[in-house]
Amino acid sequence: MRLAAAVLRPAATVLFPLPRRPTALRRSSLPFARPRLHSTTPAPMPPPLPPPPNEGKAAARRRSRDSPEGRLRHHLDTCSRDNDLPTALRLYDAALSPCSHVPLSVHHYNCLLYLCSNAASSSPDAAQRGFDIFARMEADGVEPNEATLTSVARLAAARSDPTMAFSIVRRMAAAGTPPRLRTYGPALFAYCDAGDADGASEVEAHMDASGVVPEEPELAALLRVNAARGRVDQVYRLLHRARVLLRQVNDATAQLLESWFASDAASEAGLDDWDASKVKEAMLKGGGGWHGQGWLGKGQWSVGRSEMDKDGTCQRCGERLVCIDIDPSETENFAKSLTQLAIKREVKDNFLQFQQWLCQHGPFDAVIDAANVGLYNRNDFSFSDVNSVVNGIQRITKSKKLPLIVLHKKRVNGGPAKLPHNQKLLERWQRAGALYATPPGSNDDWYWLYAAVSCRSLLVTNDEMRDHLFQLLGTSFFPRWKEKHQVRLTLSGSGRNFHLPPPYSIVIQESEEGSWHVPTTSDDDIEKPRQWICAHRKTSVASSQGLARLAG
Repeated sequence: MRLAAAVLRPAATVLFPLPRRPTALRRSSLPFARPRLHSTTPAPMPPPLPPPPNEGKAAARRRSRDSPEGRLRHHLDTCSRDNDLPTALRLYDAALSPCSHVPLSVHHYNCLLYLCSNAASSSPDAAQRGFDIFARMEADGVEPNEATLTSVARLAAARSDPTMAFSIVRRMAAAGTPPRLRTYGPALFAYCDAGDADGASEVEAHMDASGVVPEEPELAALLRVNAARGRVDQVYRLLHRARVLLRQVNDATAQLLESWFASDAASEAGLDDWDASKVKEAMLKGGGGWHGQGWLGKGQWSVGRSEMDKDGTCQRCGERLVCIDIDPSETENFAKSLTQLAIKREVKDNFLQFQQWLCQHGPFDAVIDAANVGLYNRNDFSFSDVNSVVNGIQRITKSKKLPLIVLHKKRVNGGPAKLPHNQKLLERWQRAGALYATPPGSNDDWYWLYAAVSCRSLLVTNDEMRDHLFQLLGTSFFPRWKEKHQVRLTLSGSGRNFHLPPPYSIVIQESEEGSWHVPTTSDDDIEKPRQWICAHRKTSVASSQGLARLAG
């Protein structure tokens, strides 16, 4: 009901009315625009001369680049890169002067508005110049795009006007221009900074309706404002949303959660008496690690940082974390989507040929990213290091079958591969059907990842899998799969050490007794223990009551 009311009622500050066409935003008079007389508007420029006959593309690009508009664009791009607002404003004023009036495009305006919005939080003059520039843009009939309106929303937020910032988002959506996360940010953060939890909730609801998913900064802001207002149910809801969307939190968010659990509102939140069987049923239905039945127990929380032992037992409270299973259908769907992505970026026949090969020679208990393993902690590729890992992981797996070794064909056919002892290793792997040489021009990441997913096997690599390729896989299923399947390597005096997936899930967990464990993000140091927030009630009365009811 709140969302419907927000969409239907007129905004408190009208920036522009709904458009006549669904894809264009109409001009309007703006509340922040200074009045202009018609006589001050420069006369329209004559149409540009037609291009010379038979002009090539390169010549056309040079002509566009060397035109007054092209030179202005280049200079404004430089100002944007250097965050140089004063120079950009001088260029803008010069371009509008009667003697050298230069027609401005949406790109010109976007550079100017971006720079003004960057400086607006510390300079009221920059904010006003930004609003004036936007008013001029609309007066000139230049249609704003999403980047334009995001900058204007930032200007409104800098003036502590979240209502204006949110009105821009609503009208963008109504005009058929899909808002993005960065477009919602100014309104959301401005409401949160103002302590307006209701306004922030409206923005969150609008984001959900538009299919825009918040990330950690947005969720942390929502947690902060609701915790400050003592809205215990909202904090509980947002903590579960962080469990799904973030799984782990950075140190700033961790400190925010620690402050919440130490607050009086947190100590008062919860039930003295609850239905333990209902909680247990919800835990089983959800796959373990959470129940979602609300805060359990009452009284002060004991909160602090902790570490988990190899079995997932908290060193602070003694509670053991659970391993949350992955639905097999999710893995199957992920393998299909991985195939679709791969054949769009690889030669289709090459990847389909690999899938056929895998069906004939698989499944494998483990897959080795041989390029990563062979170059680990060294500058030259080592077949002996790969062989050491092959033998080590073979001893660990249940079937004792050789793992799949994925290696680019250029490494199989050239360089160190020609040495006699390396030739023997390659021949052994090939005879066992355990070596796949990816074709020239291919990205072997697609091959070893698909093999590990489709075989539901371990994946031996120290690749953090954070680059653009892996970002295409999304933030829902892939992190959970990676957590349960990736094997990492370290070196010690005794040789190479395998760091197998933990027997518990590294995700925010809520126990049957109402305690919470929140993992913090860690760096790439495999041997450095991860820090967790451990929060449980100081009194054990609630826990003992819950256990007694469960036993009964």
